[in-house]
Amino acid sequence: MELDRFDRKILQVLQQEGRISNQDLADRIGLSPSPCLRRVRALEEGGFITAYRALVDAKALGYSLMALIHIAMDQHTPERFSHFEGVIRKIPEVMECLLITGQDADYQLKVMVKDMDDYQDLLLNRITRITGVSGVHSSFVLRRVVNRTELPVLTEQQVEKRGISGSQAT
Repeated sequence: MELDRFDRKILQVLQQEGRISNQDLADRIGLSPSPCLRRVRALEEGGFITAYRALVDAKALGYSLMALIHIAMDQHTPERFSHFEGVIRKIPEVMECLLITGQDADYQLKVMVKDMDDYQDLLLNRITRITGVSGVHSSFVLRRVVNRTELPVLTEQQVEKRGISGSQAT
């Protein structure tokens, strides 16, 4: 699917305002409602829009401590990694799990907990007990400097300048 300026604008607006009405979205991007809705559905079906979510304030729910945890595994086998990933998916405090390179770790986790006691319980009673975990290094987030959820959507001019096809331009 090739993205044109209307598709790009739809993606930009929906990333910022996921609950915007189709009428308001159409007005904002300069289309009538029917073609706008068709484009949104095409972007959904094309896999450009994967979900709509509400962003919730962690502190309002009592989560005041964010930690980044680097996990080293004892064996680098598909079975070991698959087991770890299956267990980690079930831990609700894990907000993000990344398989990484370039570190003395295999995974980086971003976790949200209420306090240090919660963190200690999570680390000692759940994460370090996962078969294969051989090392853990934790860092605590003091302050979020940038906290984006929106991906940059290149303009048509940026796409042309960089020489990339429309499907790569998101």
